[in-house]
Amino acid sequence: MAERSQTAPEAGSDMGNEDAIGGNVSKYTVLPSGYCGQPKKGHLIFDACFESGNLGRVDQVSEFEYDLFIRPDTCNPRFRVWFNFTVENVKESQRVIFNIVNFSKTKSLYRDGMAPMVKSTSRPKWQRLPPKNVYYYRCPDHRKNYVMSFAFCFDREEDIYQFAYCYPYTYTRFQHYLDSLQKRNMDYFFREQLGQSVQQRQLDLLTITSPEDKSDLENSVMQKKIKIPKLSLNHVEEDGEVKDYGEEDLQLRHIKRPEGRKPSEVAHKSIEAVVARLEKQNGLSLGHSTCPEEVFVEASPGTEDMDSLEDAVVPRALYEELLRNYQQQQEEMRHLQQELERTRRQLVQQAKKLKEYGALVSEMKELRDLNRRLQDVLLLRLGSENLREGAEQKVVFITGRVHPGETPSSFVCQGIIDFLISQHPIARVLREYLVFKIAPMLNPDGVYLGNYRCSLMGFDLNRHWLDPSPWAHPTLHGVKQLIIQMYNDPKTSLEFYIDIHAHSTMMNGFMYGNIFEDEERFQRQAIFPKLLCQNAEDFSYSSTSFNRDAVKAGTGRRFLGGLLDHTSYCYTLEVSFYSYIIGGTTAAVPYTEEAYMKLGRNVARTFLDYYRLNPLVEKVTIPMPRLRPRCPTSSSQPGASPWTPLVGLDASQDCLPPYCEPMSPHRVYRTMCSGSYCVSDCSLIIQGVCAPPPSSW
Repeated sequence: MAERSQTAPEAGSDMGNEDAIGGNVSKYTVLPSGYCGQPKKGHLIFDACFESGNLGRVDQVSEFEYDLFIRPDTCNPRFRVWFNFTVENVKESQRVIFNIVNFSKTKSLYRDGMAPMVKSTSRPKWQRLPPKNVYYYRCPDHRKNYVMSFAFCFDREEDIYQFAYCYPYTYTRFQHYLDSLQKRNMDYFFREQLGQSVQQRQLDLLTITSPEDKSDLENSVMQKKIKIPKLSLNHVEEDGEVKDYGEEDLQLRHIKRPEGRKPSEVAHKSIEAVVARLEKQNGLSLGHSTCPEEVFVEASPGTEDMDSLEDAVVPRALYEELLRNYQQQQEEMRHLQQELERTRRQLVQQAKKLKEYGALVSEMKELRDLNRRLQDVLLLRLGSENLREGAEQKVVFITGRVHPGETPSSFVCQGIIDFLISQHPIARVLREYLVFKIAPMLNPDGVYLGNYRCSLMGFDLNRHWLDPSPWAHPTLHGVKQLIIQMYNDPKTSLEFYIDIHAHSTMMNGFMYGNIFEDEERFQRQAIFPKLLCQNAEDFSYSSTSFNRDAVKAGTGRRFLGGLLDHTSYCYTLEVSFYSYIIGGTTAAVPYTEEAYMKLGRNVARTFLDYYRLNPLVEKVTIPMPRLRPRCPTSSSQPGASPWTPLVGLDASQDCLPPYCEPMSPHRVYRTMCSGSYCVSDCSLIIQGVCAPPPSSW
C-alpha cells in the first residue's frame, strides 16, 4: 500500500521532485500490496494514453480507495485541473472511491454541486455523477491541497468506464466536423489553413459570408424566362372522341411499326389467298357439273407448299365451313380493331394530360427555386451594404480553445458555426451583412495532449498577444498577423473580436470587456452583452464586468482593445464548466453539450439585434416568432431530482437549430433510458470512512 506524503508545502504550489509525473498512465494495473500473479477481475486497469487523456499516477490506498494524480501541463507544472481517463477490468457491483488529490486551484465549482462526467462503452452518452456522492475539501494528508473525492459503483464487468472533468472535445472530432462541412460545398463557407502548431497540427480559419459576386445571380434571375403551360382539354370533344393530334400524336410503346410485315399480316394474306382460290375452283367445278367426290384429290402436305393450293380440289361442305369460319374471324377482327382504336385514343388522351401535368409540376419547382433566388437578390439590394463595391466589410472575428482544457468553448463555437451556415432566415441575413472569421481551436497541440491551459512548450498563449513568437507560439502569431492585416485594410472594418473561454468557478455565461476613457465608447460596449442577455436565458449581464487588470494585459481582449479603433469591441465570452441559474430562481441547471451549442446560436442571433437587421428578415422571409417570456422548467424548481430529464425550450422560445422548419421540443436527458449508473451512497460503502470530512479539515 502506497504511503501518502506527509509534507505540507503551501497549497497550490508546484509538486516536488518526489512526486514528479512524467506522462500519462498506460494500461496501468493496480495490484494489492503483496499480491503476485495474474490480475483478476476487480484489479482495476487505468489508462490515459489516448487523445486529450490526462492521468499521471494512481496509488491504491485501500481495497476500495485510490488516489489519482493529474498530470501537469507539458513543460509547466503549475496547472493541474483537467483529467480524462478510463478504468477497465472491473467487477460487477464493485464500489470504489477515487480521490483527485493534486488540483492546482483552490476555488472550484465542485463546492457548488459540480460532479465529474462519466460514460461507458455500453452507454456512450456523457452524464454527471450525483452531486451527493462528490466531496471537495482541503485534506491535510495531501499537503493541504484541495481534494475532490467521489464514490462510484461499477455495474457491468464487460464495460470500459471513462471519467472526465467536463465534456471532452478532441482535435480529431473537430477535424471530422470541419471535413463534414467542407464536403457540403457551400458557397458561403470557406475553410483555409492559417498556419500550423509546433507539432504540425492545422490551425483552421473559417470564413462564413455570402459570395461577393452577386451579378451572375441577378442576371440569371432577371433573364429567366418562365413558361407556364396552360392545361387545356380543347382537343377533347364532348362525346369523348379525340381530335387529330397531327405531328404531336404520341406513339405508345406497345404499338410498333416495323418496316417488314408482321406475322399476323402474312397469315391474314395467306387465308385470303386460300379462300379466293377455293371460290375460283368451286366455280369452275360447278360450271362443269362435276361431283365433289370426283374432284376431291388428297394432297400430300409433306411434299407440296402453299402454291399447290391453286390446283387443289376441295369438297363443297369443307369449303362452306371454311368460308363461315373466315367470315366469323373477319367480324371478330373488325370488332377487335374498333376496341383497340378506342383504347388507343383514350391512352393518347391520358398521356397528353400526364405530359402537361408533369410539365406543370416541373415549372412549379422552377418557380419555387426562382422565388428563393429572388429573395436573395432582394435581400442583397435592401440591406447588404457590406458586400457593395467600395464599401467596408464588417468583420466579426471569433476565436476559441486557446486554453485546451476549456472544452465548453468548442461546443459554443460549434453552435455559432452551425447556426451561421444554416438556412435559417436570420443566418441568411447575417451572412449577407457581415463577414464571420472564426478560428475555433487556437491551441491544437494542447488539446491533443490533454493539457488544461498551456501549449506543448508550456506557454499560456492567452498571455502572449503582445509579442507572440513565430516558432514558440505559431498559431497565435498567425492569428495576430491576420487581425493586424485586416485592421490596416481600408476596405475592412473589424467590428467585433470575441474570445470564447470556460470558467471553473462561476455560474452562467458572461463577458469581460475593456474600460475606455471615452464614456460614450464605454457605454456602447455594453450594448452587445445586454442584447445577449435578452436572447439567452443562461447569460448573466450582472456577472459581466469591464476591467483593465494588469494580470490580463497579455490577453487578446486587452491587447486588441488597445490596438483597434473606437468602432471595434473586444470581449472574452466565458461560460461555466458546470451550470447556469435562470433568472428568478435559485436552482442550478447543469449545462449539456446541446445547452452549450444553444448559447452559441444565441450569440450569433444577437448580431441581428445589434445591427438592427430585423426588418430584413421580415421583408424577405416569413416573420420569425419572438422569444416568449421565459418560465422556469420543471427541473429548475428547488428540490428537483438531478436525474430527472431537463425539458428544453420549444422552437418558438429558442434560437432555432440549423433548419428553417420549427422543431418539436428538445428533450435533454441526463440519464439514459437503459438505466443509470449504479452509484451508491457514500455511507453505504463503508461506514464512517466516506462520511463528509470534518469541519477541521
